[in-house]
Amino acid sequence: MLETIRNFGQDGAVLLMGIAVGAAWIVAIVAPNTSYDHLNDDEAEDHVRELLKSASDPIAVLLLVAAGLAILGSALIAGISALIAAFGFFTNRWTLAGIKAKDGKTDHQKPGKTQRILAVSLTLIFSLVAAAGAGLAVFGL
Repeated sequence: MLETIRNFGQDGAVLLMGIAVGAAWIVAIVAPNTSYDHLNDDEAEDHVRELLKSASDPIAVLLLVAAGLAILGSALIAGISALIAAFGFFTNRWTLAGIKAKDGKTDHQKPGKTQRILAVSLTLIFSLVAAAGAGLAVFGL
């Protein structure tokens, strides 16, 4: 019985971390390349920024569930790496946040290209952390 629970936790963690890595790859590489091929630069910049902001939360939730499953499956190091990756994806929300105007409303002006580049870099770095976590979960570490 405990062996079944452990296997379920490890297999579920590997599956969810793999889905998260695939989603991050699509958000950080595939969609921006398509956007810049088919849209003008300003529209593509806005599209990539919104895509990164909206996809970061679901990917982080996938990684949080994967962390729980990894810990359930006694793969503690894989669970910790999934938690670190989930926190990294949550940081994209703060990195790409709009500028607050003086009246308290969010101004949707582009804060600059640097924030988008940083968000893409963080997405790629933390997807590597999630991929390493998936590899660790395969081996039960």
